[in-house]
Amino acid sequence: MNVVVTGSIATDHLMTFPGKFVDALIPDKLDSLSVSFLVDGLEVRRGGVGANIAFGMGVLGLKPTLVGAVGSDFADYNAWLTRHGVDTDSVHISDDLHTARFVCTTDQNASQIASFYPGAMGLARNIELAPIAARLGGIDLVVIGPNDPEAMRRHTQDCRDQGIAFVADPSQQLSSMSGDEIIELIDGATYLFTNEYEAALTESKTGWSADRILDSVGTRVTTLGSKGARVESKGQQAIEVPVPAEERIADPTGVGDAFRAGYLSATAWGLEPRLCAQVGSLLATYVVETVGTQEYYFTTDQFIARFEQAYGADGAESLGAHLKSA
Repeated sequence: MNVVVTGSIATDHLMTFPGKFVDALIPDKLDSLSVSFLVDGLEVRRGGVGANIAFGMGVLGLKPTLVGAVGSDFADYNAWLTRHGVDTDSVHISDDLHTARFVCTTDQNASQIASFYPGAMGLARNIELAPIAARLGGIDLVVIGPNDPEAMRRHTQDCRDQGIAFVADPSQQLSSMSGDEIIELIDGATYLFTNEYEAALTESKTGWSADRILDSVGTRVTTLGSKGARVESKGQQAIEVPVPAEERIADPTGVGDAFRAGYLSATAWGLEPRLCAQVGSLLATYVVETVGTQEYYFTTDQFIARFEQAYGADGAESLGAHLKSA
Protein backbone atom coordinates (compact mmCIF):
# COMPACT_ATOMS: atom_id res chain seq x y z
CA MET A 1 0.00 0.00 0.00
CA ASN A 2 1.52 3.32 -1.10
CA VAL A 3 0.90 5.88 1.64
CA VAL A 4 1.97 9.49 1.14
CA VAL A 5 2.29 11.63 4.26
CA THR A 6 2.11 15.39 3.74
CA GLY A 7 2.67 17.82 6.60
CA SER A 8 5.16 19.85 8.52
CA ILE A 9 8.80 18.83 8.85
CA ALA A 10 10.45 20.67 11.71
CA THR A 11 13.03 20.76 14.47
CA ASP A 12 11.56 20.64 17.98
CA HIS A 13 13.09 22.68 20.81
CA LEU A 14 11.58 21.17 23.94
CA MET A 15 11.86 22.67 27.42
CA THR A 16 10.42 21.77 30.83
CA PHE A 17 9.20 24.22 33.46
CA PRO A 18 9.40 22.86 37.05
CA GLY A 19 6.20 24.62 38.12
CA LYS A 20 2.70 25.31 36.84
CA PHE A 21 1.97 27.97 34.22
CA VAL A 22 -1.36 28.75 35.83
CA ASP A 23 0.38 29.96 38.99
CA ALA A 24 1.91 32.84 37.00
CA LEU A 25 -1.30 33.92 35.25
CA ILE A 26 -3.55 36.67 36.59
CA PRO A 27 -7.00 36.27 34.99
CA ASP A 28 -7.90 39.98 34.83
CA LYS A 29 -4.47 40.90 33.35
CA LEU A 30 -4.37 38.45 30.46
CA ASP A 31 -4.95 41.26 27.97
CA SER A 32 -1.50 42.65 28.91
CA LEU A 33 0.25 39.33 29.40
CA SER A 34 4.04 39.55 29.70
CA VAL A 35 5.61 36.63 31.51
CA SER A 36 8.67 34.42 31.24
CA PHE A 37 9.53 31.03 32.74
CA LEU A 38 12.92 29.78 33.88
CA VAL A 39 13.15 26.28 32.45
CA ASP A 40 15.16 23.28 33.60
CA GLY A 41 16.63 22.12 30.32
CA LEU A 42 16.53 22.13 26.55
CA GLU A 43 16.16 19.16 24.22
CA VAL A 44 16.59 19.73 20.49
CA ARG A 45 14.77 17.00 18.61
CA ARG A 46 13.55 16.13 15.15
CA GLY A 47 9.83 16.74 14.66
CA GLY A 48 7.04 18.13 12.52
CA VAL A 49 3.71 16.33 12.20
CA GLY A 50 4.34 14.92 8.74
CA ALA A 51 7.80 13.66 9.64
CA ASN A 52 6.61 12.23 12.97
CA ILE A 53 3.83 10.23 11.31
CA ALA A 54 6.10 8.99 8.53
CA PHE A 55 8.80 8.02 11.06
CA GLY A 56 6.32 6.00 13.12
CA MET A 57 5.09 4.15 10.06
CA GLY A 58 8.67 3.44 9.04
CA VAL A 59 9.51 2.06 12.48
CA LEU A 60 6.56 -0.34 12.14
CA GLY A 61 7.98 -1.64 8.87
CA LEU A 62 6.14 0.35 6.20
CA LYS A 63 7.81 2.63 3.66
CA PRO A 64 5.75 5.83 3.63
CA THR A 65 6.57 8.68 1.27
CA LEU A 66 7.06 12.00 3.05
CA VAL A 67 6.01 15.18 1.24
CA GLY A 68 6.87 18.64 2.52
CA ALA A 69 9.37 21.50 2.24
CA VAL A 70 12.56 21.99 4.24
CA GLY A 71 15.70 24.12 4.31
CA SER A 72 19.27 23.32 3.34
CA ASP A 73 19.87 22.28 6.97
CA PHE A 74 17.88 19.07 6.34
CA ALA A 75 20.78 16.72 5.48
CA ASP A 76 21.19 15.04 8.88
CA TYR A 77 17.44 14.80 9.41
CA ASN A 78 17.06 13.34 5.93
CA ALA A 79 19.60 10.62 6.69
CA TRP A 80 17.80 9.78 9.95
CA LEU A 81 14.41 9.40 8.25
CA THR A 82 15.86 7.34 5.42
CA ARG A 83 17.50 4.97 7.90
CA HIS A 84 14.09 4.45 9.51
CA GLY A 85 12.28 3.47 6.32
CA VAL A 86 10.92 6.82 5.09
CA ASP A 87 11.04 7.71 1.38
CA THR A 88 12.17 11.36 1.31
CA ASP A 89 12.67 11.72 -2.45
CA SER A 90 9.57 13.96 -2.70
CA VAL A 91 10.67 16.43 -0.02
CA HIS A 92 11.41 19.86 -1.50
CA ILE A 93 14.65 21.46 -0.26
CA SER A 94 14.99 25.27 -0.22
CA ASP A 95 18.40 26.90 -0.57
CA ASP A 96 17.25 30.11 1.12
CA LEU A 97 15.06 29.24 4.11
CA HIS A 98 15.51 27.27 7.31
CA THR A 99 13.55 24.14 8.12
CA ALA A 100 10.54 24.96 10.30
CA ARG A 101 11.03 25.07 14.08
CA PHE A 102 8.67 24.20 16.92
CA VAL A 103 9.52 25.67 20.34
CA CYS A 104 7.57 24.21 23.26
CA THR A 105 7.67 24.42 27.07
CA THR A 106 5.82 21.85 29.20
CA ASP A 107 4.95 22.39 32.89
CA GLN A 108 4.29 19.96 35.75
CA ASN A 109 0.62 19.65 34.71
CA ALA A 110 1.69 18.63 31.18
CA SER A 111 0.28 21.96 29.97
CA GLN A 112 2.21 23.41 27.05
CA ILE A 113 3.07 26.84 25.64
CA ALA A 114 4.43 26.66 22.11
CA SER A 115 5.31 28.69 19.05
CA PHE A 116 6.03 27.62 15.49
CA TYR A 117 8.30 29.21 12.86
CA PRO A 118 7.22 27.95 9.43
CA GLY A 119 10.38 28.76 7.45
CA ALA A 120 10.57 26.68 4.28
CA MET A 121 7.24 25.02 5.06
CA GLY A 122 5.42 27.67 3.01
CA LEU A 123 6.98 26.26 -0.16
CA ALA A 124 5.02 23.04 0.28
CA ARG A 125 2.14 24.72 -1.57
CA ASN A 126 4.17 24.34 -4.78
CA ILE A 127 4.34 20.54 -4.55
CA GLU A 128 2.05 18.58 -6.88
CA LEU A 129 0.90 15.06 -6.08
CA ALA A 130 0.61 13.86 -9.68
CA PRO A 131 4.38 13.54 -10.31
CA ILE A 132 4.72 11.74 -6.97
CA ALA A 133 2.00 9.30 -7.96
CA ALA A 134 3.79 8.70 -11.25
CA ARG A 135 7.08 8.02 -9.47
CA LEU A 136 5.47 5.59 -7.03
CA GLY A 137 3.29 3.85 -9.59
CA GLY A 138 0.14 5.15 -7.89
CA ILE A 139 -0.95 6.35 -4.44
CA ASP A 140 -3.43 4.48 -2.25
CA LEU A 141 -3.81 7.00 0.59
CA VAL A 142 -2.64 10.55 1.29
CA VAL A 143 -2.35 11.91 4.82
CA ILE A 144 -2.95 15.66 4.82
CA GLY A 145 -1.50 16.83 8.11
CA PRO A 146 -1.01 20.36 9.44
CA ASN A 147 1.19 22.24 7.05
CA ASP A 148 1.17 25.49 5.10
CA PRO A 149 -2.60 26.10 4.74
CA GLU A 150 -2.36 26.59 0.99
CA ALA A 151 -0.48 23.32 0.69
CA MET A 152 -3.19 21.55 2.68
CA ARG A 153 -5.89 22.91 0.39
CA ARG A 154 -3.91 22.05 -2.74
CA HIS A 155 -3.17 18.50 -1.66
CA THR A 156 -6.79 17.95 -0.64
CA GLN A 157 -8.03 19.15 -4.03
CA ASP A 158 -5.39 17.06 -5.81
CA CYS A 159 -6.76 13.99 -4.05
CA ARG A 160 -10.31 14.82 -5.08
CA ASP A 161 -9.30 15.51 -8.68
CA GLN A 162 -7.28 12.29 -8.94
CA GLY A 163 -9.69 10.10 -6.99
CA ILE A 164 -7.18 9.31 -4.22
CA ALA A 165 -8.43 8.47 -0.73
CA PHE A 166 -7.21 10.99 1.84
CA VAL A 167 -6.88 11.48 5.58
CA ALA A 168 -7.92 14.88 6.94
CA ASP A 169 -5.75 15.79 9.93
CA PRO A 170 -5.91 19.61 10.25
CA SER A 171 -4.83 19.52 13.91
CA GLN A 172 -3.00 22.70 14.98
CA GLN A 173 -4.21 24.64 11.95
CA LEU A 174 -7.86 24.47 13.05
CA SER A 175 -7.55 27.46 15.36
CA SER A 176 -6.59 29.81 12.50
CA MET A 177 -9.06 28.49 9.92
CA SER A 178 -12.62 29.58 9.18
CA GLY A 179 -15.50 27.12 9.14
CA ASP A 180 -15.60 27.10 5.33
CA GLU A 181 -11.86 26.41 5.15
CA ILE A 182 -12.23 23.48 7.55
CA ILE A 183 -15.12 22.06 5.52
CA GLU A 184 -12.94 22.29 2.41
CA LEU A 185 -10.35 20.08 4.11
CA ILE A 186 -12.58 17.45 5.71
CA ASP A 187 -15.51 16.94 3.31
CA GLY A 188 -15.14 13.61 1.55
CA ALA A 189 -12.17 12.43 3.61
CA THR A 190 -11.80 8.69 4.09
CA TYR A 191 -10.57 9.37 7.64
CA LEU A 192 -10.81 12.43 9.89
CA PHE A 193 -8.39 12.57 12.81
CA THR A 194 -8.72 15.06 15.69
CA ASN A 195 -8.29 15.12 19.43
CA GLU A 196 -11.31 15.71 21.64
CA TYR A 197 -10.89 19.50 21.79
CA GLU A 198 -10.27 19.74 18.05
CA ALA A 199 -13.41 17.69 17.42
CA ALA A 200 -15.48 20.23 19.36
CA LEU A 201 -13.69 23.13 17.63
CA THR A 202 -14.45 21.61 14.24
CA GLU A 203 -18.14 21.37 15.08
CA SER A 204 -18.23 24.88 16.51
CA LYS A 205 -16.47 26.57 13.58
CA THR A 206 -18.22 24.69 10.78
CA GLY A 207 -21.66 24.72 12.38
CA TRP A 208 -21.87 21.02 11.51
CA SER A 209 -23.14 18.57 14.10
CA ALA A 210 -21.20 15.43 14.97
CA ASP A 211 -23.63 13.43 12.84
CA ARG A 212 -23.24 15.80 9.89
CA ILE A 213 -19.45 15.51 10.06
CA LEU A 214 -19.67 11.74 10.21
CA ASP A 215 -21.92 11.80 7.15
CA SER A 216 -19.20 13.68 5.25
CA VAL A 217 -16.28 11.37 6.10
CA GLY A 218 -15.79 7.63 6.01
CA THR A 219 -14.38 7.19 9.50
CA ARG A 220 -13.94 9.70 12.33
CA VAL A 221 -11.12 8.95 14.77
CA THR A 222 -10.94 11.02 17.96
CA THR A 223 -8.12 10.72 20.46
CA LEU A 224 -9.26 11.21 24.06
CA GLY A 225 -5.98 11.71 25.93
CA SER A 226 -5.63 9.39 28.90
CA LYS A 227 -9.07 7.94 28.09
CA GLY A 228 -7.85 6.41 24.82
CA ALA A 229 -9.50 6.84 21.45
CA ARG A 230 -12.89 6.57 19.77
CA VAL A 231 -13.51 5.32 16.23
CA GLU A 232 -16.82 6.11 14.50
CA SER A 233 -17.98 4.93 11.08
CA LYS A 234 -21.33 5.47 9.43
CA GLY A 235 -23.85 2.78 10.26
CA GLN A 236 -21.60 1.09 12.83
CA GLN A 237 -21.35 1.18 16.59
CA ALA A 238 -18.63 3.44 17.93
CA ILE A 239 -15.47 1.73 19.18
CA GLU A 240 -13.58 2.97 22.24
CA VAL A 241 -10.06 1.76 22.97
CA PRO A 242 -8.15 2.44 26.23
CA VAL A 243 -4.45 3.31 26.36
CA PRO A 244 -1.87 0.86 27.71
CA ALA A 245 -0.37 1.63 31.12
CA GLU A 246 2.64 3.91 30.83
CA GLU A 247 5.92 2.84 32.39
CA ARG A 248 6.66 6.53 32.93
CA ILE A 249 5.47 9.89 31.58
CA ALA A 250 8.29 11.93 30.08
CA ASP A 251 6.82 14.30 27.47
CA PRO A 252 3.44 14.32 25.64
CA THR A 253 4.75 16.05 22.50
CA GLY A 254 4.08 13.98 19.39
CA VAL A 255 1.72 11.50 21.05
CA GLY A 256 -1.08 12.22 18.58
CA ASP A 257 1.27 11.86 15.62
CA ALA A 258 2.39 8.43 16.84
CA PHE A 259 -1.23 7.36 17.28
CA ARG A 260 -1.93 8.28 13.67
CA ALA A 261 1.19 6.42 12.51
CA GLY A 262 0.13 3.28 14.32
CA TYR A 263 -3.49 3.49 13.24
CA LEU A 264 -2.61 4.04 9.59
CA SER A 265 0.04 1.32 9.59
CA ALA A 266 -2.50 -1.19 10.87
CA THR A 267 -4.97 0.11 8.27
CA ALA A 268 -2.38 -0.55 5.56
CA TRP A 269 -2.09 -4.13 6.89
CA GLY A 270 -5.84 -4.53 6.47
CA LEU A 271 -6.64 -4.86 10.19
CA GLU A 272 -10.06 -3.98 11.59
CA PRO A 273 -10.60 -0.57 13.25
CA ARG A 274 -10.34 -1.72 16.87
CA LEU A 275 -6.92 -3.24 16.24
CA CYS A 276 -5.87 -0.14 14.32
CA ALA A 277 -6.74 2.06 17.31
CA GLN A 278 -4.95 -0.31 19.67
CA VAL A 279 -1.76 -0.24 17.59
CA GLY A 280 -1.98 3.55 17.49
CA SER A 281 -2.50 3.77 21.24
CA LEU A 282 0.49 1.56 22.00
CA LEU A 283 2.79 3.47 19.67
CA ALA A 284 1.59 6.71 21.30
CA THR A 285 2.45 5.25 24.71
CA TYR A 286 6.05 4.71 23.61
CA VAL A 287 6.23 8.39 22.68
CA VAL A 288 4.83 9.71 25.97
CA GLU A 289 7.51 7.69 27.77
CA THR A 290 10.27 9.41 25.78
CA VAL A 291 11.54 12.99 25.46
CA GLY A 292 11.29 13.81 21.76
CA THR A 293 8.87 12.69 19.10
CA GLN A 294 11.16 10.25 17.27
CA GLU A 295 13.38 8.90 20.03
CA TYR A 296 11.43 5.78 20.98
CA TYR A 297 12.70 2.29 20.22
CA PHE A 298 11.41 -1.26 20.52
CA THR A 299 11.96 -4.66 18.99
CA THR A 300 9.17 -6.54 17.25
CA ASP A 301 8.98 -9.01 20.12
CA GLN A 302 8.79 -6.20 22.70
CA PHE A 303 5.98 -4.47 20.81
CA ILE A 304 3.96 -7.68 20.44
CA ALA A 305 4.46 -8.67 24.09
CA ARG A 306 3.35 -5.28 25.31
CA PHE A 307 0.39 -5.29 22.94
CA GLU A 308 -0.69 -8.68 24.29
CA GLN A 309 -0.37 -7.44 27.86
CA ALA A 310 -2.57 -4.44 27.09
CA TYR A 311 -5.13 -5.88 24.68
CA GLY A 312 -4.96 -9.67 24.71
CA ALA A 313 -3.47 -12.58 22.80
CA ASP A 314 -5.90 -12.63 19.85
CA GLY A 315 -4.99 -9.17 18.61
CA ALA A 316 -1.30 -9.75 19.29
CA GLU A 317 -1.35 -12.84 17.09
CA SER A 318 -2.87 -10.91 14.18
CA LEU A 319 -0.42 -8.07 14.69
CA GLY A 320 2.59 -10.37 14.92
CA ALA A 321 2.04 -11.77 11.46
CA HIS A 322 2.27 -8.29 9.94
CA LEU A 323 5.13 -6.92 12.05
CA LYS A 324 7.34 -9.95 11.44
CA SER A 325 6.80 -9.78 7.69
CA ALA A 326 7.08 -5.99 7.44
